[in-house]
Amino acid sequence: MATIESQDMTLEKLFDEFYLIPDYQREYVWEEKEVNEFIQDIYEEFSEQIQNTYSEYFIGSIIVCNRGEKLYEVIDGQQRMTTAYLVLCAIRDYLLSINPNERIEALKNKIAALYTDNWGNDQFRHRVELQYEESRGILENIALQVDLDQISPTRSVKNIQNAYAEIRDFLSDKFELDKFTIYNLKKFYAYFLKNVKLIRVKTASVAHALKIYSTLNHRGLPLDDMDLLKNLIFAKAKQTNYDKIKVKWKKILDLLYNSQEKPMRFLRYFILAKYAEDGNYIAEKEVYDWFLQNESLCGYKTEPIRFVNNLLASAQAYSEFLAGNNIDGTVNRYLVNIRNLSVNVRQHLILLLAVNKLPQDCFVDLCREVENLLFLAMLTSERNQKAFDGMILKWASELRQITSREDFDQFIANQIIPSKQRVADKFDKAFSKLNKSSFQPYQIKYILAKLTQYIDETAWGSVAGIDDLRNYILKLELEQILPENPTKEVIVDFDKPTEIGNYSKRLGNLTLLESSIKSAIANANFAEKKLGYTKSRFLLTRTIAEVVSVGENTSIDLAVQDLKTFEKWDSQAIETRQEMLIKLAKKVWDVPK
Repeated sequence: MATIESQDMTLEKLFDEFYLIPDYQREYVWEEKEVNEFIQDIYEEFSEQIQNTYSEYFIGSIIVCNRGEKLYEVIDGQQRMTTAYLVLCAIRDYLLSINPNERIEALKNKIAALYTDNWGNDQFRHRVELQYEESRGILENIALQVDLDQISPTRSVKNIQNAYAEIRDFLSDKFELDKFTIYNLKKFYAYFLKNVKLIRVKTASVAHALKIYSTLNHRGLPLDDMDLLKNLIFAKAKQTNYDKIKVKWKKILDLLYNSQEKPMRFLRYFILAKYAEDGNYIAEKEVYDWFLQNESLCGYKTEPIRFVNNLLASAQAYSEFLAGNNIDGTVNRYLVNIRNLSVNVRQHLILLLAVNKLPQDCFVDLCREVENLLFLAMLTSERNQKAFDGMILKWASELRQITSREDFDQFIANQIIPSKQRVADKFDKAFSKLNKSSFQPYQIKYILAKLTQYIDETAWGSVAGIDDLRNYILKLELEQILPENPTKEVIVDFDKPTEIGNYSKRLGNLTLLESSIKSAIANANFAEKKLGYTKSRFLLTRTIAEVVSVGENTSIDLAVQDLKTFEKWDSQAIETRQEMLIKLAKKVWDVPK
């Protein structure tokens, strides 16, 4: 008996039979772009008819396995099949909206039909049925023309609703209402059924179908999700474990989706963190082949449940790290800071995923060191991508083995500190040139927020939200002491009026200030601004205008002892304050001598 049967067929032939999308398959993920391209390409081919003859249009292949007479389980191709089914529903509904009495029984039969069960009874069934829970019956409701607003809006529900709406809009646009609308729309429907073709590959078992799916899809094609790996695991797993794997896999995808993270980037980082050795660089396009060649390392074939559990635990940790949290969900101030330093940086997550049994206090210290190193690399332009990735891989392979504070401290001494020392000599020069245009506005606020927070925390400790950098970044505004748009009076008073634009952008001319105070002093001269600064509760800003002292050797006095107060605001004052901020920054980011 043949184990593989392939058949070239039209959509008319395809929808003579019934199809199930099993619950272990991924959800419907096509969005407006993919749906529009699907129907637009078909419509363009339809529009290019020559003397009433139409060319055929090929939409690819699908893989199914037999579940009974005229009933098939879809292993690959559900996005195209579901979309084609929605096109049939949309054509039916548009025709009936124009003429409720239109005779379209054959079309309705392609959407749902009666069949005879094993007991000889007639049963009603939709041609395409989604078995995964997230669909919430949305496809059946569209087929039955039931109100769609009563369904809980999961991701699948939204995507299918949007796809149907996109197709209806497309039909309305291409077949505008006139006396020829029904005629032209029916011609398109006929073309859609009779000229749009695909290849259906039918196998004897699910496992066999999954192997074929992997073979057809991974060779030479860039991966953009984890479907190939999932199907590889299903192909190796016992069918009794499908439900367990399905539930865990959905949790993994939901975690990544809710974190707005690319699944393939996560999967690559997972490999680099857990298995890769120093120098073993792996690109995203190589991920699937890596799994094929390294089953002995990760055990997805011999122990698929354990492997999926490990992947799920890593996805949970990964989503927490992206949110600025420790694995247990508690806030990690340094991970929050990294998000405020750069919204795109991700490589450090490889290091965080690599640690398995590192004590919690060591993990927090690791995050602090990583934040400092990332800032130093960014400031001194030393973050060469390839070299940086190589360094991360080397460290990840070491961190996997570390379980004690003693070994962790040794790792910091041998790896992190020397890396910081390599850029320390460039720090002064780079920081002295910092101005408002050096980085993105949110990164300039990060720098000023870190400086301001350090002084406050030294003075008062981690109380009243001082340890949360977001209270500085989100609640304060950037203040230019020498205004960006100075009045004539301010220009005349400045000692280098021709260079006022450059000086106004220098970091030494910037500070953070409460919005209520900032709006009150606006473009005022320095004498008037000083009165506003004295009312700020942030010491780095307040000391610009007045000496702060509450006693002798108090924590507040010690915190502000190196801060300078200014009687006038000229070019020398800005340069002096920038030099002061350099010395402060070395403490803040722990720059080695």
